[in-house]
Amino acid sequence: MMKLYNPVGEESGLADWGKPEDIGAVTVEGDVRVAGRFDLGSPQSEVFGGVFVATRGQYRLVYAFHEHATLLSGRLELTDEITGQTISCDPGDSWIIAKGTPVLWTIVSDRISKSYVAATRDI
Repeated sequence: MMKLYNPVGEESGLADWGKPEDIGAVTVEGDVRVAGRFDLGSPQSEVFGGVFVATRGQYRLVYAFHEHATLLSGRLELTDEITGQTISCDPGDSWIIAKGTPVLWTIVSDRISKSYVAATRDI
């Protein structure tokens, strides 16, 4: 399988995943809604990935997996709550987050979309 991701048309086939609490996160501010699509595996697999969308607001997630992601649209800030490091992300920016890292997501734009690959296996 091979798949190209770009900002145009990547939001087709998304499932409503509800609020951050429905994906194991905690809402800090706003009425954040999340949605997504799995294009590779599922969260029960050792490796999975696809597209994730969230609306404006702030939520906290302790990562249960390792992730590499690329922002497709919108603007957000990611704060590592252990080190205090904050990175600002614009479309085209990528990041890696290690399993177990507590991250504060601040979605600055009305919504964001990212493509991602995640691995649940310990490294």
